[in-house]
Amino acid sequence: MNEIEKNLNGTGLRIGIVQSRFNTEVCEGLLAACRASLTQYGVKDDDITLATVPGALEISPVLLHMAESEKFDALIALGAVIRGDTYHFEVVSNESARCVNEVQLACGVPVANAILTTDTDEQAIARMSVKGGEAALVAIEMANLLRALP
Repeated sequence: MNEIEKNLNGTGLRIGIVQSRFNTEVCEGLLAACRASLTQYGVKDDDITLATVPGALEISPVLLHMAESEKFDALIALGAVIRGDTYHFEVVSNESARCVNEVQLACGVPVANAILTTDTDEQAIARMSVKGGEAALVAIEMANLLRALP
């Protein structure tokens, strides 16, 4: 059996990040953790492109444009959808997740989805650093895995 080993070497990878500006404190925390992890694993700051959008539903069209440009080895979606008093939470949570997944399936560029969906601000703040860092590792690992596949 041939096994492809996990590879977290980010050297030479070009990463695109699309970050929502809604729930600013959480999204900035996600971005800080993501960038720190990317650089820790060898991705150069010059190889990271950041685009910001108003909210979580606006993330996927920018991801799609980046994926179709063929300039990125992997993409990362950063955002925070925090439950409110209306059904809008479910719509935004479900549609943003579906659309992010459709981008990677349509274009073949891996997308690490770090759009948090939480019940409270406190939950989002507690998860932002971990999830931002994890998204960076997912992007690196998946870009390297796709390169390694025959």
